[in-house]
Amino acid sequence: MGFEAVRFEGSTGRTRVRDVVRDVVAEVAAEEMPLVVGLARFDDATVIRRLGDRRRREPLGFGLGEVAALVTPVVWLAVNQTAQQITAAAVDNAIGRARSRLRVLFRRPAETVTVPPLTREQLADVRNVVLEMAAQRGLEEERATVIADAVVARLVLAEREDPGPADLPGADGIEA
Repeated sequence: MGFEAVRFEGSTGRTRVRDVVRDVVAEVAAEEMPLVVGLARFDDATVIRRLGDRRRREPLGFGLGEVAALVTPVVWLAVNQTAQQITAAAVDNAIGRARSRLRVLFRRPAETVTVPPLTREQLADVRNVVLEMAAQRGLEEERATVIADAVVARLVLAEREDPGPADLPGADGIEA
């Protein structure tokens, strides 16, 4: 099975953070695809916890321990951070807390983190976050710029290509 054949569980109408990561890493750092594939088996919260702890000395769970200068954590953490901030701004915190409690109560897995359509200003913010994280993790400025541009391009293309819920098979109640 090639890396391009890996599929992530989906949501509709919004772009999943893990899909952005997969596409950007495939474009700018294909050698890291085994890391992306390995992380794909975890829920988003676990991935963020594993990638975000820079003091972590134990392996990620599938043989890669040191991720400081890799592209994958920069992209995943930056896009996730942006998605969380936008979602938090759009949704009342009380509703979000209630959903989290209900999810725990009914033992449902955490929702997949998605990125809504972004404005130009938000896309510029995403680019800046990627550049900042890349610098913090020791990536060269030129490499960071390539990564940031690839993330923004992927997010822009997602808005044009991702079908809305009405365009998906089964949206009208008929299974494809």
